Amino acid sequence: MSHYSSYYKSDAQANYSNKIFIIALLSLALILISITSAAHAHETPVVHSHGEKLSTNTVAVTSTAVSEETLLAQNKQSLTTPANLAISKGDAIEQFVAADFTKRQTMLNQWPGSVESLDTLVELIKNDELYQAMVGKPTYLTAKMELFTYPAKQLTTEWPSDLAQVALTNTLRSACLDKPRLSLSSNDPTQRMQAVAILADNIEQLDPALISTAATNEQDDDVKTALSTLQARIDFRDGDVTTQIAALTVLADSDSPQVLVDVKKALAADDIDPVLKSTLLDAEESIEQRITLSTWIGHLFTGLSTASILLLAALGWPLLLGYLGVINMAHGELIMIGAYATYMVQNLFQAYFPSMTGWYLVAAIPVAFLVSAIIGMIIERIIIRPLYGRELETLLATFGVSLILMQLVRMIFGAQNVEVSNVDWLSGAYQVSSSLVLPFNRIAIIGFTIIILMLLVYLLNKTRFGLFVRAVTQNRQMARAVGISSARIDMLAFGLVQGWAGLAGCALAQVGNVGPDLGQTYIIDAFLVVVVGGVGQVWGAVLASLGLGVSGTVLEIGIGAVMAKIVLLVLVILFIQKRPQGLFALKGRFVD
Repeated sequence: MSHYSSYYKSDAQANYSNKIFIIALLSLALILISITSAAHAHETPVVHSHGEKLSTNTVAVTSTAVSEETLLAQNKQSLTTPANLAISKGDAIEQFVAADFTKRQTMLNQWPGSVESLDTLVELIKNDELYQAMVGKPTYLTAKMELFTYPAKQLTTEWPSDLAQVALTNTLRSACLDKPRLSLSSNDPTQRMQAVAILADNIEQLDPALISTAATNEQDDDVKTALSTLQARIDFRDGDVTTQIAALTVLADSDSPQVLVDVKKALAADDIDPVLKSTLLDAEESIEQRITLSTWIGHLFTGLSTASILLLAALGWPLLLGYLGVINMAHGELIMIGAYATYMVQNLFQAYFPSMTGWYLVAAIPVAFLVSAIIGMIIERIIIRPLYGRELETLLATFGVSLILMQLVRMIFGAQNVEVSNVDWLSGAYQVSSSLVLPFNRIAIIGFTIIILMLLVYLLNKTRFGLFVRAVTQNRQMARAVGISSARIDMLAFGLVQGWAGLAGCALAQVGNVGPDLGQTYIIDAFLVVVVGGVGQVWGAVLASLGLGVSGTVLEIGIGAVMAKIVLLVLVILFIQKRPQGLFALKGRFVD
């Protein structure tokens, strides 16, 4: 009996080592391919923010300085459809575009159209969507890399060769400051904070009395702090030495890069008062420390966000290998299927429920899960079931399935990326401080990942289905003897894991491009998570995702994305040489 036990153990360890060896080889090959692709990324066509390639016949337009764009920034969502460009008085914007400098200034001071049309003008200029042809001076709008006439908003395929972007000069921009000045009296704290941010970019043209009065009357703590900082900046720029020193006591607690620029500019001046210079140096050190702290907190948040994306992409893949012994190379394509299911739900809402488009993501979550789970169960029933226990054949078969799925998506949706819009309640960001902004969609990804992880742990350890999965995995013959249908459990477990992949695709559609190659982007990182975390280990996958996500982010800051991938690969190779079973190893009959 002891001899049989020893033989069984050695054979199980050999099978387990073979799985790890195959995964390591695949990781090495795929990551080297990704590094090569990244090294040549500069040769690829320019990509639009939604992932679409720019048309080769796009005409050149006059550039606008970044500072001019930020002065008009209202932190609103970009207009993306011609329907959103309608205004109450359609000729006001057209008159503004056709006018000369003097008339434009008069129009901004006494706008002839509605308040909404003025908001639209600012939005169009901020988003680089307003253009004019010099011959005849017709007005055009751009949206989604398409050109529309204005005000008729008719799609045109003929791009004028003399098309030029409409921009504002410094003098005209000052007229637009009336809007944020009025917004300081808004009842919405968010609008007041946005107004302060815009006014801070135009500090040379501000009335100190206006800011002082607004700061005195402000009730919201965050807005009051921003106004106090702005007031201190004004005092520091225009006051005497005593006023400047008093202002620096307020500015020293700021982490705003704008304040740091003001302080450095003052230090560069000649004939500085000794007391003022000492105060400036102390303020500079304090501000730099705060900016550094905010920057690293931002890097940590980015690392956690990357780790959550890695975990979403990899969650279930190591369980599939650990519990069912299947190396599923089509896992990434099931993520892609979930993303495309989200895209289809979005289109259905836009077509049939336009008033509820902002809530399409809620409906897309169960749809993405069910579509990916059903496809996964079909794959298990037709492809995987005859190949159980034959890892290499399973790997090759699922690799073929991944190619088939990618080609089907290209045939149905096209080879280009599709646009999945962010819902309104995930747009924007939470501004912790002047130099630390946390995007809502990234926060949502982290929370969604935690929820999915907890559900998976509960399902596997606290439910009857999870008990059946563990029973079939540990001893298939005994499970059959007590009445458990092992074939049904295999199919449901495989479908569950692929449904989880669909949920990952639904979430990833909110933070990245959706295209036929989406799965290939994340399958490489899933391999790394499996190798480092250990086969079939949920908490191993969590720790591996955290380690790879945070370390990858830190390395990218210091040495760039390509070198960071290389260093991570070297570290993973060294790790599996010392600990081939990963952070956590399967024990007992799970190993077989």
